[in-house]
Amino acid sequence: MNRKFALKPLGASLALALACGSAAAAERDIEGFHGYLRAGVGNSNHGGNQSCYGLGGISMTYRLGNECDSFTELGYTKEIAKADNGVSFVATVWATAYKNSSDFGDADLELTKGYVEARGLPFLNGGTAWAGKRHYLRPDIHILDLQYINLNGTGAGIDRFPLGPGKISYAFFKDNDFNSTDPATGQVIDSLSATRQNILYEDLPVNPGGTIDVAATFIVAEGTDKTTHNGWQLSMFHHQKDVMGGNNKFGVQYGVGPGTGIGVCCSRMGSSGSTLLGSDYTRVRVFDELYLQPTRDFGVSLVALYHRDKNDATGSTTWTTIGGRPQYAFTDNFKLQAELGVSQVKSDATPGTARLTKLTIAPTIALARDFWSRPELRLFATYGKWNDAATPMVNAFNNSGPVYGKDTSGFSYGVQLEAWW
Repeated sequence: MNRKFALKPLGASLALALACGSAAAAERDIEGFHGYLRAGVGNSNHGGNQSCYGLGGISMTYRLGNECDSFTELGYTKEIAKADNGVSFVATVWATAYKNSSDFGDADLELTKGYVEARGLPFLNGGTAWAGKRHYLRPDIHILDLQYINLNGTGAGIDRFPLGPGKISYAFFKDNDFNSTDPATGQVIDSLSATRQNILYEDLPVNPGGTIDVAATFIVAEGTDKTTHNGWQLSMFHHQKDVMGGNNKFGVQYGVGPGTGIGVCCSRMGSSGSTLLGSDYTRVRVFDELYLQPTRDFGVSLVALYHRDKNDATGSTTWTTIGGRPQYAFTDNFKLQAELGVSQVKSDATPGTARLTKLTIAPTIALARDFWSRPELRLFATYGKWNDAATPMVNAFNNSGPVYGKDTSGFSYGVQLEAWW
């Protein structure tokens, strides 16, 4: 396959997924070798390794010039068979490596996709059936690196069966096989072991250029231990196209028990959280992400978000944030980017409200002028400012340790790359 031409449809599909955030349960891996890579190196005004600024816990960080980790995912998709009636069987295998530092070093390689699809089935009106381990649904708010819903896992399902004005998808997953037990007592101390059913209804037209997607998750805890609980989540997303050359994404989410996603990474919802969580554990999230590209040279992504976790034992913890990343292209391959984000976390369990402001300036060598073009090679300078209540959170979040001590501000600088292909 001609690599030069293969990149174009992939780049377009990635840009669409990132900018529009469409659920796209049947979002297909394109044939060929593809991947994602981010890495970088930096330093801070307190010496030592690059420092990053975040409040940790349920919050996520503004990522431009503020990622102290390394991550890559590499994969291959290939049609392995084709039936006489045109049904295509396509296999996908992907692996990832992650390290919470600027050097991949001894990072473990993990298989994150290994599945086969049967595409274009006549009895599904052109829909798709699949089985295996896959990234099923994981749209994100890009500048926060927040996958607000993530249905990845091992299972099987049917994608995008035409039903009424939209399309419906169903998937069954098995989330983990083991519980964590106390070796002394044999008591279950944590459990993610569950079966999970996901139902998606997508592309429901509601206004000119606007559609709604609905995602529901039903989780059944496995085993006979009476301390485990079932759970659920329901999410609704409105996608509006053609907004000043961009689009808008508005989401409302609610989860109960393991449906909150508590116990899995990064404030995600959709996968099974800890089944030790009862119905008093709830999570609510409301967000709006606006992407604009009003001119060839200027683009911006803006976000506002409210997130609250609540339970009977410790009360509520609330994260709110507002921020944006504007960029201006001076030439075909050179941009100037900036990113400003203000976040706060308030918990009933601790006094005060933690506040953090982060600002980054990043001259960038890029593939093209538009906001979503990648690869990007960036120089960055980042400034963080926080209050006393946030000091222990910033110190705990930073993988370089408490380099700022009791200080309430810091400065870091370095080089970073981000690429997808």
